[in-house]
Parts: sequence; structure tokens; C-alpha cells
Amino acid sequence: MSNIEAAPGELTCGAGPAGEAGRVQVLEAREVPLGGVRAMSVRRTLPQRRRSLIGAWCFADHYGPDDTRVSGGMAVGSHPHTGLQTVSWLFAGEIEHRDSLGSHAMVRPGELNLMTGGHGICHSEVSTPETTTLHGVQLWVALPGEHRHAARGFQHHVPPVTVLDGATARVFLGTLAGETSPVETFTPLLGAELTLDPGARLTLDADPAFEHGVLVDTGSVTFAGTALAGTELGFLDAGAAKLELANTGEGPARVLVLGGPPFGEEILMWWNFVARTHEEVVAFREAWQSGSDQFGAIPEVPGAPRIPAPVLPAVRIRPRGNPAR
Repeated sequence: MSNIEAAPGELTCGAGPAGEAGRVQVLEAREVPLGGVRAMSVRRTLPQRRRSLIGAWCFADHYGPDDTRVSGGMAVGSHPHTGLQTVSWLFAGEIEHRDSLGSHAMVRPGELNLMTGGHGICHSEVSTPETTTLHGVQLWVALPGEHRHAARGFQHHVPPVTVLDGATARVFLGTLAGETSPVETFTPLLGAELTLDPGARLTLDADPAFEHGVLVDTGSVTFAGTALAGTELGFLDAGAAKLELANTGEGPARVLVLGGPPFGEEILMWWNFVARTHEEVVAFREAWQSGSDQFGAIPEVPGAPRIPAPVLPAVRIRPRGNPAR
């Protein structure tokens, strides 16, 4: 979706501080009112001052469950992206996606939609009239320098349900629990939904070259012995060959597992753009405002008009990153 904050912050994102080996850093979500026509709010765990990336994962918004009869649902009109891939994953509801590559697809629970907006793409996202509850996550992946101007792309994948001892897994990116996703990415990544039965304990093989994050959707768990609940995100530095998870609540617990090798480049994020310099952001914004072919175009969706870019800050963007190592 679009980051339609009225005054989006500017961030330089780079490799985070080296954590204590085997120790989980707990990151709290912040409530972000997106504003715009629908005034939708989300819980954002990435980026933030304490950590801006997990591997190449650079953005994580968690929303719902929302009663669309009250909230009005999602109606995000045409908006641009550069230098990234968007990963849409739903737990409940249905969203209609259209982009300037010509893709027209539905986002449904348990199904991955991955869109590449390297050089430039625009798209819209609107929940369907049949949707009464909307619940999911929107994730972004930063593209490495050699691929950050990649052509527009779109991939759809329905991962199988992998049955584990006391849990199920849907692996939508990378490899986990013996399942490998066929979806192509520009850096090694892991993305999976795990649902743990009450009392379940899991120990899963992991790539020690990866950083890992566990985002709690429902219930409460421990991740490498550290308690997580609500919408907290637990971060584990690279080096772990096993991922240990346990459901500590009375009902099922659902989490997303994210991972990837530390992203060795510094990036700048402003609004819907991933860039490297202030000048690039200015150019991207001007291109969108002027209707440049860089982003292409899609037909306007009724009730979801094209989203103009916010006003740039009055001073040169001086983004902030993770604390120094």
C-alpha cells in the first residue's frame, strides 16, 4: 500500500547494531494514522530508530482486524514506488490490485502478491465490496544497488500448507521447514506465516547468515526464549542456526517470520520511494507530480483517486539510521 502519512519522515537505513549473540531485541509497533480519504491506521514496526532493516526487509505495516462497515475498508488510489518490492499478505479479507505493468490480481488470505517497482511503477489497492473484515500486513523489500532500477514485475504464489508438530507453515519467500518458495527475489529472503497450537514448541533449521525477525499477529510466543505478544517484532542478529518458537498463550498463536542476510548498503526512504540521495527523492517526486512515464499509469478507481506526493521538507533531507555498530 501507499505510505500516505501526511508528513512522512525521512530515513537513512543501513545495517543495524550488532546484537548480543542469541539475544532477541524486542521492537514495539507505533500507531500510524495514514490519513487520506479513508483515514486508515496501521501498526508500524519497520523502519524505526532502533532498527530499520531485517535483511532487505525495510518496511512492515500491520493492520486490522478492521470491520470495514466502520472503517470503510481500504481505498488506496494510484501511487508510485521506486527501488523496492512490495509484499502483500492477508489474514482476512480481499483486496483488488491493479498496476502500471498491466497486472490485475486479487490479494487473498494465504496468497502472496509481490510487485517489483525498481525504476518506477504505480498501483492501486481497494478492498472488495464482499470484504467485511480486513486484516493483514504490507511489507517492503529494498532492492540492492545493482538491481534498484529493475523493470516492473509482478508475481503471485499460493504456498502450500506445511504441517509440523503442533503447527502449520506457509512459506511465501525463501526456505523454511523443508518448504521452498519458487518466487524470485533480488537478495536472499525468508518470509513465512506460522500458526502454533497452544503449548506447541518448534525448533526450525535456519540459515546462520540471516538476520531474523518474528512479528506477532495473534497470541503470545517466545522467540529464542524472549517473550513476544501484541504486535511486537522480535529481532535476532545473524548467527543463529536454529529458530526456537513456543506458544505461551491459551489459544493459537500466529506469527510472521522474516529474514535475510544483513543488507550492506545504506538506503534512504521517503514516502513511497527507496533511494540513495536527497536529489533522487526530489527527482522521483517531481516525476510523479508531473505524470512522467517513469511510473506509467492506471485507470482511476472510483472512490480512490490518484494520490499526490506530500510536500518535501523545507530543508535538505537528513535521514537517520540505526545506531552505529
